[in-house]
Amino acid sequence: MGVIDLLLTVVASYLIGSIPTAYLFGKWLKGIDIREHGSGNVGATNAFRVLGKGPGTIVLIIDIVKGVVPVLLAGVFHAQVPGRILAAIMAVCGHNWTCFLNFRGGKGIATTLGALIGLTVVLPGIRLAVLFCVLGWVLCFLVTAYVSVSSIFAAILLPVLMIIFAADISIVILSIVLCLFVVFRHRPNIQRLFKGQEHKVPLPFHPRPRRG
Repeated sequence: MGVIDLLLTVVASYLIGSIPTAYLFGKWLKGIDIREHGSGNVGATNAFRVLGKGPGTIVLIIDIVKGVVPVLLAGVFHAQVPGRILAAIMAVCGHNWTCFLNFRGGKGIATTLGALIGLTVVLPGIRLAVLFCVLGWVLCFLVTAYVSVSSIFAAILLPVLMIIFAADISIVILSIVLCLFVVFRHRPNIQRLFKGQEHKVPLPFHPRPRRG
């Protein structure tokens, strides 16, 4: 992988990841700056909260694609696994710290999932790890109704699963980096959890708190 290929991979992956999907949909659909509403986060969860289920779903899908495309595109620059790993990291960095919004972005969950999906195309050995990680997120969400807790749980679970399923140490290192990104970006959520102020998603089978 030459210097030019490396630079193209870094720049292209970062710029694709940097597309502020939730912000753009907020402007297009409601003429608002989504950073001033809900949690203030530029991600799919806040898009669901502020814009509704339909736009939120579209934002979620696009944010996932933002992770898939750079990893697959890295192959165009003759990049093997190390290049694809670099693409994955830069795509998530772009989402988390987008240059289009003064480096204030989302928390990277959907884009991280997309990057992992992209890696499964060329690394079939990690497919079970990614699948179990997603299932871990879903199970945690059904039990707790917290998106943040589920995301942190899945992030911590990811390196463990990669150690079990991945033969390549570089993939294990990638999973640790992605885990640290997620925990770092969820610091405000962790603080709200300790204060009992974190937002729960109302689920029909969860008991509602009593009033009075």
